Amino acid sequence: MEDNVEPPGKDPVESPQVSEKQASLGSSEAAKRVTKTVKPGAGVTSKGSVPISSVKKKVEEKSGLDSSSSATKSSATGTSRSSNSVPVVRRNSTGAFPPSVSAARQQGNDTPIVGNKSADPIRRFLPELRRSSLPSVVTKSTGVSQAVKLSAGSPLDRSLNKSSGSLVRKPSVKPASSVSSSSSRMTTSSLDSSASSGVRKSVSKLSSSSARSPTVTSGLRSGSLSSSMNSSTSLSSCRKAATPESRKAATPEGRDSRFIVLPKVEIKAGDDLRLDLRGHRVRSLKASGLNLSPNLEFVYLRDNLLSTLEGVEILTRVKVLDLSFNDFKGPGFEPLENCRVLQQLYLAGNQITSLASLPQLPNLEFLSVAQNKLKSLTMASQPRLQVLAASKNKISTLKGFPYLPVLEHLRVEENPILKMRNLEAASILLAGPTLKKFNDRDLSREQVAIAKRYPAHTSLCIREGWEFCRPEHAADSTFSFLVEQWKDNLPPGFLVKEAFIDQPFEEDTCRCHFTFVQESTSVTDPQLIYKYQWFVGERTPSNFTSIPDATGEVYWPKHEDVGKVLKVECTPMLGEMEYPPIFAISSLVKPGTGTPKVVNLDVHGELVEGNTLRGHAEIAWCGGTPAKGVSSWLRRKWNSSPVVIAGAEDEEYKLTIDDIGTSLVFMYTPVTEEGAKGEPHYKYTDFVKSAPPSVSNVQILGDLVEGSTIRGVGDYFGGREGPSKFEWLCERSNTGDFVLVSTGTSEYTLSKEDVGHRLAFAYIPINFEGQEGESVSVLSDVVKQAPPKVLNLKIIGDMRENSKVTASGVVTGGTEGSSRVQWFKTSFSTLEGEKGLEALSTSKIAKAFRIPLGAVGYYIVAKFTPMTPHGESGDPAYVISDTTVETLPPSLNFLSITGDYSEGGILTGSYGYIGGHEGKSIYNWYIHEVETDSGSLIPEVTGLLQYRITKNAIGKFISFQCTPVRDDGIVGEPTTCMGQERIRPGSPRLLSLRIVGDATEGTSLTVDKQYWGGEEGNSLFYWFRSTSDGTPEEIRGATTASYTLSIDDIGFFISVLCEPVRSDWARGPTVLSEQIGPITPGPPTCHSLEFLGSMIEGQHLSFNASYSGGEKGNCFHEWFRVKSNGVKEKLSTHDFLDLTLDDVRKCIELVYTPMRKDGMRGNPKSIKSDVVEPADPEGLELIIPDCCEDEELVPEKRYFGGEEGVGEYIWYRTKNKLHGSALLDISNLNEDVGICGKTLSYKPALEDVGAYLALYWVPTRKDGKCGKALVAVCNSPVAPALPVVSNVRVKEVSLSVYSGEGEYFGGYEGWSLFSWYRETNEGTISLINGANSRTYEVTDADYNCRLLFGYTPVRSDSVVGELRLSEPTDIILPELPRLEMLALTGKAIEGDVLTVVEVIPESLTQQLVWHKYKQDVRYQWFVSSAVGDDKTFEPLPAQRSCSYRMRLEDVGRSLKCECIVTDVFGRSAEPAYAETGPIQPGIPRIDKLEIEGRGFHTNLYAVRGVYSGGKEGKSKIQWLRSMVGSPDLISIPGEVGRMYESNVDDVGYRLVAIYTPIREDGVEGQPVSASTDPITVEPDVLKEVKQKLDLGSVKFEVLCDKDQSTKKTTAVGTLERRTLEVNRKRVKVIKPGSKTSFPTTEIRGTYAPPFHVELFRNDQHRLRIVVDSESEVDLMVQSRHLRDVIVLVIRGFAQRFNSTSLNTLLKIEHNM
Repeated sequence: MEDNVEPPGKDPVESPQVSEKQASLGSSEAAKRVTKTVKPGAGVTSKGSVPISSVKKKVEEKSGLDSSSSATKSSATGTSRSSNSVPVVRRNSTGAFPPSVSAARQQGNDTPIVGNKSADPIRRFLPELRRSSLPSVVTKSTGVSQAVKLSAGSPLDRSLNKSSGSLVRKPSVKPASSVSSSSSRMTTSSLDSSASSGVRKSVSKLSSSSARSPTVTSGLRSGSLSSSMNSSTSLSSCRKAATPESRKAATPEGRDSRFIVLPKVEIKAGDDLRLDLRGHRVRSLKASGLNLSPNLEFVYLRDNLLSTLEGVEILTRVKVLDLSFNDFKGPGFEPLENCRVLQQLYLAGNQITSLASLPQLPNLEFLSVAQNKLKSLTMASQPRLQVLAASKNKISTLKGFPYLPVLEHLRVEENPILKMRNLEAASILLAGPTLKKFNDRDLSREQVAIAKRYPAHTSLCIREGWEFCRPEHAADSTFSFLVEQWKDNLPPGFLVKEAFIDQPFEEDTCRCHFTFVQESTSVTDPQLIYKYQWFVGERTPSNFTSIPDATGEVYWPKHEDVGKVLKVECTPMLGEMEYPPIFAISSLVKPGTGTPKVVNLDVHGELVEGNTLRGHAEIAWCGGTPAKGVSSWLRRKWNSSPVVIAGAEDEEYKLTIDDIGTSLVFMYTPVTEEGAKGEPHYKYTDFVKSAPPSVSNVQILGDLVEGSTIRGVGDYFGGREGPSKFEWLCERSNTGDFVLVSTGTSEYTLSKEDVGHRLAFAYIPINFEGQEGESVSVLSDVVKQAPPKVLNLKIIGDMRENSKVTASGVVTGGTEGSSRVQWFKTSFSTLEGEKGLEALSTSKIAKAFRIPLGAVGYYIVAKFTPMTPHGESGDPAYVISDTTVETLPPSLNFLSITGDYSEGGILTGSYGYIGGHEGKSIYNWYIHEVETDSGSLIPEVTGLLQYRITKNAIGKFISFQCTPVRDDGIVGEPTTCMGQERIRPGSPRLLSLRIVGDATEGTSLTVDKQYWGGEEGNSLFYWFRSTSDGTPEEIRGATTASYTLSIDDIGFFISVLCEPVRSDWARGPTVLSEQIGPITPGPPTCHSLEFLGSMIEGQHLSFNASYSGGEKGNCFHEWFRVKSNGVKEKLSTHDFLDLTLDDVRKCIELVYTPMRKDGMRGNPKSIKSDVVEPADPEGLELIIPDCCEDEELVPEKRYFGGEEGVGEYIWYRTKNKLHGSALLDISNLNEDVGICGKTLSYKPALEDVGAYLALYWVPTRKDGKCGKALVAVCNSPVAPALPVVSNVRVKEVSLSVYSGEGEYFGGYEGWSLFSWYRETNEGTISLINGANSRTYEVTDADYNCRLLFGYTPVRSDSVVGELRLSEPTDIILPELPRLEMLALTGKAIEGDVLTVVEVIPESLTQQLVWHKYKQDVRYQWFVSSAVGDDKTFEPLPAQRSCSYRMRLEDVGRSLKCECIVTDVFGRSAEPAYAETGPIQPGIPRIDKLEIEGRGFHTNLYAVRGVYSGGKEGKSKIQWLRSMVGSPDLISIPGEVGRMYESNVDDVGYRLVAIYTPIREDGVEGQPVSASTDPITVEPDVLKEVKQKLDLGSVKFEVLCDKDQSTKKTTAVGTLERRTLEVNRKRVKVIKPGSKTSFPTTEIRGTYAPPFHVELFRNDQHRLRIVVDSESEVDLMVQSRHLRDVIVLVIRGFAQRFNSTSLNTLLKIEHNM
């Protein structure tokens, strides 16, 4: 295996320290790889120095194991360990720390820490701890030994080269580590080449020719350095098999999803393939001794002084090239063009300003350009680049971003471009769908969604320098950007309006749209012509390739275009001038829907009769498999719908005569092989024309026998045949000439003259338009003479029941009139003589025959016997009908209605049926208003042939409908017969007549009758009264159908006479009813009751009542008042009632009880009035009493007219007392009259004193109606009140001026008296002399006293009132001391002190107040309630001084100081405030750092310290080991927590914890370290180890995993017993014997390098013994104690190979 020396701080992902043989591991093997911590330093094994010549074996790669040069300790949860790492400050050779240490900054959770390159001495001793992105990636060494610089060609170099062996078949690999094994797994943050910022260690210059090897521990100690080269260099250990726990970390379940795989290098290096000259101060690649050769594949020139690449072109096979931390400035990368197989290129830590000259490297997969001075990433396209690390540059634009089609990881941390909004979305657009991580994080779903909202051409615009904007503005912005680029190359006067491509779908039309517009419409330039070229590119979109023959406006994306983007270039041409093209980019080509579409449909062929048309469909298959579609042809006549042409279902169709004059429609439906059908499409043609007329195949048909009719025929072609011409010519035997014998018909009957001659038939075709074609003729044979014969016999007529048919034929040799015909029926369709014939008639001369019903279903046969007039007969001829005789559809041959068309008459329907045997025919009767309406069915007589006319049919028409039905259920057409006349009504008559009702006085009798005879009119009624002897007497006026019995009818009988009258005044016979009676008297009853009088307040009411029921007696009545709630109040029983105000809005009810003379009482009858309305409002009286100022004045008044409402009151003031008309017209008087009030009561005011008051009153009812106004005036003028003063008070006019105020009352005020008084704190009040005005100015004597104001009212007539004093004022005090403002001194940073400074106003008053009266100034500090909240503050209780030191909890919050000034009078001024902005955190630092814990190797240690400097973030802690007496520090991989559990690897070392404080926002402070005393072996273990070392040979019982396959955990069932034998010379693992086998030795080896023992930090029962690259074993013991004993014993026996004796560490005296 290849082992190389790793510079400190090297990022393992970007590191070239990938084992050159690791690339041979497949992707399936990558899941099995593990990393392991190897304790020896670079080139130092666990046993100290060893001669290089002793290292002979090559490390063979094992499937699924890590080939890293620094194997990292694995754990079951190794992938989840923290990857935080810190720089470690190493002491210099004098023992002191360097003056400055560069602070590293962590990006995210796992961002590498970059040391300051300027701090070279420090940087050389600061290892950087990282996790490997995958176990297959070589982890970097973080120990000090990483800084070892090996000279070219040194024995160590050669030995290292030899250590990489060929591939072995074992399942695991133990890569030898030539660098410190303190490397750890690293997350993807290590992609950033800033990881290369670790410090470098300077090379010790030795006086001898040997180089000193650095010391790095592997768990024991570093031996002293040998002076020889052979003893100064030792090999790191290799391992044979990966532990199950370490394998677990490599499985998909155990691997961190953030890990990335570094591109593999597929060749393992031998001595002649590798060159490692790191840190050798090489200045030129052409320097002598550099030994560059074309065979080199791994070249490490890190940490040199190279500034040019001249000479690198010789490295044509190089795969890994590390040029980090040199002096390259660029450009000048052209020599790399020869490195065509280069896979990893490291250029971090240089001064490169541009990558524009970097050529395209077809195999480059990893590129690190971090820590340079790049301003952009412009470079050539790198087709296989997967990782691009460009952190810590000056990149501020994405312009020129290269085409990277497989980029997966992009890092641009710590670049100015990070300020760009949605940078991640822009990177996704540029890199395309292969991008998985951005700045060491999985892609944000939000950013991915944002990226999808940008147009397809966005990435091209970004590369051209477009300023990235929000997605909603991107479409317009990018188009404007492109237009701005194109505008200088467009045709003059033209602008681009639009350029875009439709959404492309697989195998579907995709159209591009380019629109140019002219700037001026007046310009008449030639028309622009567009040329198109389509391209297809990757998803990014870039790397476009032209599509052959895709040069149209439309393109059909193919299946292989799915998931790609399309580009089309449009080249405008103006005249002969061709301008540069513009372009448009499509979105991704989407898969087709599978449903085909017709894009274009054409019909080819000449539209002339006889030609063949072919339909052609252009189909978009949309992803479906092409198949034959469904074709059909339709024929469309002018102004009609298309009709399908039967049988025309192919793409070709031959035009026929039926197509002439029509337009054809070709319909095509695309169908795929999968069965998907598209939408059918149609194509219409023009109208089809006819061909020129012609005829062919002309011949003469028929027997050439006398009397026969022959017919000339031919096949006509050429449109519809018109009046073609036919000519018959007869050949003359003597001359041979043909004589015309017939024209105009194609048939010719041979006559006697034609016998013995030949006939010629000429056919002249003529089409429908009259066009004549070429004539064609044919010649017949000689005509023969024939016996009587019938020709062309046929049956003429419909083969239906009862139809008449005729036998017709051409008789030759006889006459038709003499011939006879006989008719038969047969069930056979063909004739075989007379077999099966049944005669229907005898042989007759008559040729016509009516088909009887019995022939239905049979064929009709006519036997025609030709005869001459002389009786000679020829052979009979038979003819059979084509079809059987059909039954006629059921029908009626007649339909009629008979009967009397009057009410009560009976109508009968009659009909004649034909059409087979009648079934159950349907009969319906209808009634019609008029003859033309549809009528209404009469359901009562449905199915009957007779109908009795009812009353509702009078005046209407009656119809009868018969629907014939055959016995087989066939229904014929219904037939309707309408009646001949309207239905007449019958004669009016009464069928019954009687009187209904009680024979009692007062009841009503009614007539009950039954009328018949049309619509009844106003029949006549006559009521009669009959005595007991039967003498009738007509009752006058009783001529209606009802009659009310009166008192006159008592004792009589009553009857009624009725004469029926029809509506048309026709009269019937009179009828007299039976008598009822005698009539008896009825109960006393009041039939009507009504009020007399108006329902208005003040009216006089009476009533009127009607009586019936015998002779009237003493009837009585009662009056009631009915309230709105229904409660009644009895008023009186008098005949009259007077309405009062109490009745208003209520109702009056009268109850009348009738009494008969005999004392019988009838039912009371009541009547209720409407609501009583109020009377019109009226004022009856108005008086005004005497009045005085300020005394309430209420007039005396009386009102009538309903409930009084709010009337109108107007008080007038007048100097003189008014009388008579002047008083009544007071509202119109303007002189000396004024309105002073508008309410009922009035309080006279000052202006009323001495004047008269008059009241104008308009009485108003509650409902608003007004009455006549009244006016009254007081008898004497208004008298004034006594003078008084109220509300005496003092008002402060200004700071030292007060004013006295009071409210005077009592007539007009005269010269009132004012005075001021002073009241002391003891309550003594004294008059202030001379203070007799309303205002008063404060003097010094008034301070600390109160003032009072005295007011004595005096009326204008000198009447004096009582003195009134005001309330005392507040204590008179001087002006408060005020603050102009508060100022804060100091910075608002945590830990700093803020001081408040008061600014006093410059006014003399304030200066005096501050000088004389200021007593105290108080302070209170406040802090905002939450971070970012500058509105809500909370007090800090203990902070009351003018200064305040800011604390950690103040960070992010705002501070406010409140200042209050107090004077000697105990007053406090308004508080003044000063506020800060948010407090900034201080520089993070850690104080009092110490490590707690005892000094044994089994103890637990913890780091403690006091943090300050803002809120602590993810501070970094790194545990290291330090050899006693050595300044070197060795990092402990994975130990980055506050707790650390020691183990045997720490024995003899001091534990060092480096604590780098990091603030929450990522700002780092200075790292601080603390260390322990040297770790010693636990006493019990030490005692046992000494005993076993003294024995010299020891055996241990151990367990071994018999199943070395990759498993997550070791199952108990897979462990087998082994015996571990250890002595001073070698170590052996023996498999015990059994009954069937002898003991066998599985592992045997000496302690010579690379022998070493490894521990597993995650399993205290396991250890691994590595003899060499081919021999290693994992063992398990019962306890940690036993494991520690075994490890220490083995290392004790192997001490002669260590530079530092283990006995020295154990303090054992032992002779080897």
